[in-house]
Amino acid sequence: MDLELRQLRCLVAIVDAGTFTDAAIELGVSQAAVSRNLLGLERVLGVRLLHRTSRTITPTTAGVQVLHRARHLLAEAEDLVREATTGHARLRIGHAWSALGSHTAEFQRIWATRYPDVELLLVRTNTATGGLAEGLCDLAVVRVPIDSHRFAHVTVAHERRYCVLAADDPWARRRSITLDEVRERTLLLDRRTGTTSADLWPEGLRPRLEYIQDIDDWLAAIATGRYVGMTPESTATQYRRDGIVYRPLRDAPPVPVHLAWRRHDPHPATHAAIALATELYAKP
Repeated sequence: MDLELRQLRCLVAIVDAGTFTDAAIELGVSQAAVSRNLLGLERVLGVRLLHRTSRTITPTTAGVQVLHRARHLLAEAEDLVREATTGHARLRIGHAWSALGSHTAEFQRIWATRYPDVELLLVRTNTATGGLAEGLCDLAVVRVPIDSHRFAHVTVAHERRYCVLAADDPWARRRSITLDEVRERTLLLDRRTGTTSADLWPEGLRPRLEYIQDIDDWLAAIATGRYVGMTPESTATQYRRDGIVYRPLRDAPPVPVHLAWRRHDPHPATHAAIALATELYAKP
């Protein structure tokens, strides 16, 4: 026999109400149904959950533990139902590192004004699809190649690349850096979500590469002076840190900024989000 949510609801109602009669009234079922559900739950779990006398009902030791878990499971179930039934009233935009860069705050403010009935949530997750493949978001800001068979996408902008340096690095006094100069250094990359790869240089003329998987660790390592990094302009605006400076790479190709969504299940607000992002990136 499988565990059922109605059995857990009956257990919680009995303990909270204090009697089977009051639990039945609370749940809108018969007292016999409450008793059957409790007995069914005890049979599934193989333990007695309540001490019952003519005057009191108290949980057994096992009952206390089951009651605690039951409350959490019922709350999770309610959240699941609420998420499914109000999904179109909430737009979750995922991103790996830096959302929409310098446009992020303005995007949020304008969205709240234009679309007050659709709550906007930004979700940061360090995956190649910004949480889209994992089901964590409805729309994702992506700066790496996209699986076009699984996801639809549109390019809303291109961002300039920057070299990331320790503040006391000799290059920090420079106004810009070239790709050819970067190959003299050890370059720190994020293999999963980073926008930089060795393909930016001819084979045989590439920098030494090391890898990391989190932006905070990436910045901390660069601040030691042992490494340099390369990143889109959005990172430079979103992650200002003591000990770190950003300098433009004057001969590096720009990074495309895509908005991606599940091809066969787009959120109704997808095109509104695309239009607003395109509008903001088009500003001087």
